[in-house]
Amino acid sequence: MPGNPSGLTWDLIQEARERIAGKVSVTPVLTSTTLDARAGARLYFKCENFQKCGAFKARGATNAVFALSESQARRGVATHSSGNHAAALARAARLRGIPAYIVMPHNTVQTKRDAVRRYGGEITYCESTLAAREDSARQLIAATGAILVHPYDDLAVMAGQATLAVELLTQVPDLDLILCPVGGGGLLSGTAVAAKTLKPAIRVIGVEPAGADDAARSLRAGRILPSLNPDTIADGLRSALGERPFAEIRRRVDDITTVSDESIVRAMRQLWEVMKIIVEPSGAVPYAALLAERPELCGLRIGVVLSGGNLDLERLPWTPGAPAP
Repeated sequence: MPGNPSGLTWDLIQEARERIAGKVSVTPVLTSTTLDARAGARLYFKCENFQKCGAFKARGATNAVFALSESQARRGVATHSSGNHAAALARAARLRGIPAYIVMPHNTVQTKRDAVRRYGGEITYCESTLAAREDSARQLIAATGAILVHPYDDLAVMAGQATLAVELLTQVPDLDLILCPVGGGGLLSGTAVAAKTLKPAIRVIGVEPAGADDAARSLRAGRILPSLNPDTIADGLRSALGERPFAEIRRRVDDITTVSDESIVRAMRQLWEVMKIIVEPSGAVPYAALLAERPELCGLRIGVVLSGGNLDLERLPWTPGAPAP
């Protein structure tokens, strides 16, 4: 796999673009005059909810799997994931014709479990803590000999995620700002490196749930401050911040802001109702940052990364009996 101890580079991102071309979708950018008026800005929604597997994770997983040598690939791949990376890795492994071993928390939503099985991944369940996920993954790798493809703390994965920003700035070159969700940091770090390389003056702001705010606290402190018990409806953003992504975030990201679960649900519902598209809570997080008055953003051209659209349609957050935000 490509590696660089100094971090994510433009060369790695360019290699990723070539490697995944034709294996993932070029996702559309959608606009809405209604949402523009509400935000007081020009919004360009990068719709990774239309990506293969329903999320941006297809980019990084595909790059990582196809970057493996033949001898590595024969061993298969393994990971731990709450859902989107798991499905993406299973799909990429199937494309390459190798096995995928996936550790998932036992409380993962059914639709994400089903997606992994649909792509041929072999699931092992564990408790819903990071320690349990990592320990189960280590045991699985020891038993199978598979290669670990980490959900975000991996340069090949980060380079794959970075292709989203390259694509977005090709589609809308004159953006002033990109709003991007942050969990483990693979997408935000990749977005920042790619965007700042192509357009040094552009601002990149991460957005994360207030109940899982380790990235915001860590950026302020200059060192990783883990969330001990992340609690948010945005299940895809409960991940602990990775060391490699954080190094790039410190160098390149302008700010990280947080949003409440209540605002995430409001944002998700507005996107469904106005734009007629399915966006999961984690994918709605960047738009949630625009629901409050943000005079400093007035009139700007803003790229909003809708990172995914996978969720349990039987348990929507605005339906009776659904978990409270």
